[in-house]
Amino acid sequence: MQRFNYYRDLLTDYSKPDLISNELAVKLLNDAEAYMSLREETLPQITTNYSLVQIERENKDWWSTHCEAWRQGRGDILAREYTDGLVYLCADGPFYSRTAAKHREEHWWAITAQPGVTMSWPIVMFHDEVVYTEWCCIDNEINETIAKGNETILRRGHRGGCYLKCSHLDFSRDVYAPREFLYWLRREPET
Repeated sequence: MQRFNYYRDLLTDYSKPDLISNELAVKLLNDAEAYMSLREETLPQITTNYSLVQIERENKDWWSTHCEAWRQGRGDILAREYTDGLVYLCADGPFYSRTAAKHREEHWWAITAQPGVTMSWPIVMFHDEVVYTEWCCIDNEINETIAKGNETILRRGHRGGCYLKCSHLDFSRDVYAPREFLYWLRREPET
């Protein structure tokens, strides 16, 4: 299979930790607000008037706004991308509702959007209302990967928002057991 850049048909390329211009970042955050204003209270039906083709196009338009909101640490925007009835499946879940997911994810947002770290999404694929991505967070100074993962999102376009999210995350820096757990380990006698 021939390799290609997954962003070839998208407005911006978030496949690497290169930053975009401030002007484009502002535009994307404004677009995110506009997309959220279109969301309806109940998940819209897929019809000839609101087709899977349109939903996939809207998800592709939304993707860049999502990436920029994440890089900017805009938890206020990220949380509002979810429907109230969100189902979030992950290793320490499940979480049911936007509120429950937000309370869990805000810790991940803080780690992945911390100063000196840039998140990128080398792989993103779209199919109808499915968005699949693989991501990593790179320390800007030493190029160390501090976290990586993948997620699958079901998003019913701008009118529906994200209603299912399945995530796998690996954190590889600053991962230490609390001191009280260390007594379980068998250790060699100190000399």
